Amino acid sequence: MPTNPVRSPTVLPGEELISRGVADLRQGRETEAALLVQIAAPRLRSLGLDVPAGVAPNGEPAEHRLYALLASRSDAHSQYNALLARMASYARAAEHATRR
Repeated sequence: MPTNPVRSPTVLPGEELISRGVADLRQGRETEAALLVQIAAPRLRSLGLDVPAGVAPNGEPAEHRLYALLASRSDAHSQYNALLARMASYARAAEHATRR
């Protein structure tokens, strides 16, 4: 479980997804959550989260791997955008909370 830089009893939107992604990366699992965290790693690290480096097979970007993972679904594009929006929502909330 990552150390949350925000010391608040309130859970940030999308926090469970980010926590799961960090845990999956630590376990070497390539899941939707892990790939999302890889995509957002620079921003999440700037918030103080300890985000492990993921392994990119053949140097393929995490964005492409996430979309490929979702591709079997009829709503892949919507799901991809929804995941990115949840991550952005988490990051915005964490940024706001750290400015207090």
